Amino acid sequence: MTRRVSIFGATGSIGQNTIDLIARDPGRFDVVALTGGQNIARLAEDAKRLKAELAVTADPARLDDLRAALAGTGIEVAAGQAALIEAATRPADWIMSAIVGVAGLAPGLKALEQGTTLALANKESLVTAGPLLMATAARHGARILPVDSEHSAIFQALVGEDIAAVERIVITASGGAFRDWPLEKLAQASVAEASSHPNWDMGQRITIDSASMFNKALEVIETKEFFGVSPGQIEVLVHPESLVHALVGFRDGALMAHVGPSDMRHAIGYALNWPDRVDLPVERLDLARIGQLNFRSPDPARYPALDLAQQVMRQGGLAGAVFNGAKERALDAFIAGHIGFTDMAGIVARVLDKLTSQSGLVNDQITLDNVARLDHLARKGVDAEIAMRG
Repeated sequence: MTRRVSIFGATGSIGQNTIDLIARDPGRFDVVALTGGQNIARLAEDAKRLKAELAVTADPARLDDLRAALAGTGIEVAAGQAALIEAATRPADWIMSAIVGVAGLAPGLKALEQGTTLALANKESLVTAGPLLMATAARHGARILPVDSEHSAIFQALVGEDIAAVERIVITASGGAFRDWPLEKLAQASVAEASSHPNWDMGQRITIDSASMFNKALEVIETKEFFGVSPGQIEVLVHPESLVHALVGFRDGALMAHVGPSDMRHAIGYALNWPDRVDLPVERLDLARIGQLNFRSPDPARYPALDLAQQVMRQGGLAGAVFNGAKERALDAFIAGHIGFTDMAGIVARVLDKLTSQSGLVNDQITLDNVARLDHLARKGVDAEIAMRG
């Protein structure tokens, strides 16, 4: 039986890896919709290759380009946020949510409202609106499958287990590009240096977030929201080899570890084929050749984002929306050369403090409108911080 699938964020690294797996076994999948942003040539090429029913660009100004690229194919084309939402209502068994940023939240919620299985690679959805996302899935009988390698690892380690028996969850981090740099050198780190990951092949923004550990901070918050554990149960370890993706510790003292190659097709393939396991084109690890695995505690001075994640989880409510919006804007400023690498955490911390201290602001109901409002305020707050620096 074929599975009807859609891929939101098809032109990014997660989307491209998903397409790679689908294209290897096309008889098992019917592609409903592919969505992308500026890379119209890639979006059109993949839509034709996979015989998609619909292709959507998030940028309305690129609609004519997409229409021209798909002329004569019979593939429907559309553009803009409303088109993304409509695409999420198209009947599908499985939808990959890989749109970057908070823009992925609304289509993901709409997919869940259809009772669709949502493969979640968009970490901002859980960070900004975790309770809303999980409640929507429960209300409509939908399922969310994690696609981040760490959360897929936790999910797999918990198969057949009772979450009540979990004592702790350990997620690992490579440490990013600067894990062995002298602390005093970090302030001078360039965008190019921060954009080079030692283990994973990812986009620029997530690679920089790995270097600052903001990416891991988001994943810590995701862990709390998805698995329903307390902040105190979540630990982070720096693991330079990036082969142990997560460990689950149980109350009897046992640790269940998930070990696999640094290849996102494993987590994607697990979600794509769940509840079955199928052959995947990933490396089979030779542990004898690898020889050893290393772990160390993260240095709070090197990775202040992890402490900010704990602050966000303690605060709850819409604090995640503030944190994510501020982080995104600070990252924009670093990439543009307006601030230094180590400035990002300080700016995010100050904006988080200011907005969470305003009575009732982050404790308002978690809705799409309120998430968007707090995201906007956080971004404005970062802009104000940068302006004050001159």
